[in-house]
Amino acid sequence: MSQSDWVSWNYPTAVKVGTGRLRELPQHCHAMAMKAPLIVTDPGLAALPVIGDARQMLVDAGLRAELFSKIKGNPTGRNVEDGVAAFKAGRHDGVIAFGGGSALDAGKAIALMVGQQRPLWDFEDVGDNWTRVNVAGMAPVIAVPTTAGTGSEVGRVSVITDEAAQLKRLIFHPKVMPPLVILDPEVTAGLPAKLTAATGMDALSHSLEAYCSPFFHPMAVGVAVEGMHLVKQWLPIAVREGGNLPARLHMLVASTMGATAFQRGLGAMHALAHPLGAVYDAHHGMLNAVLMPYVLKANESVIAERITALARYLDLPTPSFTSFLDFILQLREEVGIPHTLTALGIDEAQLERIGKMAVADPSAGTNPIPFTAAQYAELCRHAVVGLL
Repeated sequence: MSQSDWVSWNYPTAVKVGTGRLRELPQHCHAMAMKAPLIVTDPGLAALPVIGDARQMLVDAGLRAELFSKIKGNPTGRNVEDGVAAFKAGRHDGVIAFGGGSALDAGKAIALMVGQQRPLWDFEDVGDNWTRVNVAGMAPVIAVPTTAGTGSEVGRVSVITDEAAQLKRLIFHPKVMPPLVILDPEVTAGLPAKLTAATGMDALSHSLEAYCSPFFHPMAVGVAVEGMHLVKQWLPIAVREGGNLPARLHMLVASTMGATAFQRGLGAMHALAHPLGAVYDAHHGMLNAVLMPYVLKANESVIAERITALARYLDLPTPSFTSFLDFILQLREEVGIPHTLTALGIDEAQLERIGKMAVADPSAGTNPIPFTAAQYAELCRHAVVGLL
């Protein structure tokens, strides 16, 4: 995409899309009255030139930018506390959340917590907890995703692990969503093939579960369908050709679309992936990728008709539930996703516990079938042993 092809969107927030648009970062900081932004990223990305170059660009523009990168792959409450301490110690006035889902979630949570008196878990997405937030104390956020998967850049929650309880908690407030997002494929071009595949399948899981949700939101359905079309077309290319910028750009867009669509809700993939990630510290996107066909099969009796319509839109041969399931299995194989949870180091030892955690997860509320804890445990067992 050349500069003449740049576009700007305001659904669901302001999104600056195009190759090279990271260079606009200083002007956006100035426009948002940030003079001393804290760049929140993960340890792996912090060591790469893209972060150093971005920081230098900000410094050259007269901004006092510093770095915080003490974040785990599944960010924890302690990570957020440490980030808040760094924000206050450095007298910062805004956050640039720069990275994959872990950095984006942590950055959003840090920006929320810098002006709160209550502890983080008081803002968990339960009931009207969000009304406890002191909105005036929140710091502004610019989100720069470096993976195409979570869509956290347009999310109103931060997924943070409570290590003491071994739970992933959703920290929610409408204004947690960053008011500005930069989608620049150049910052994703160095992502390894394995992570490209796992995060890309995560983007697919968001659109797919949103599409299957029983909640009424026709706009989200349309966004979800086109998001899946983009993944079908571009994910294999992005995995094979890491430097292919059109593929990287379209996957960034598909990721943002997936998270926009799941305003309609998610389902059993995420209801299981959240506790599995908390208990086993496994990669969220990879969990969703492995779980996907098993959840589809478990929901088949309710979703077969709408999946057939989706297969028709995606131009699959002989559109049907079976042809779509075959497409998912073939796509997973093509991009290198394992078939079982066993490959991720997950066994049957804690299935009963995982089932109970899954049925209590907020994502379970919009699964097409209201599974019991025992049914979630059995579904997870199928994914462990490969019983499809």
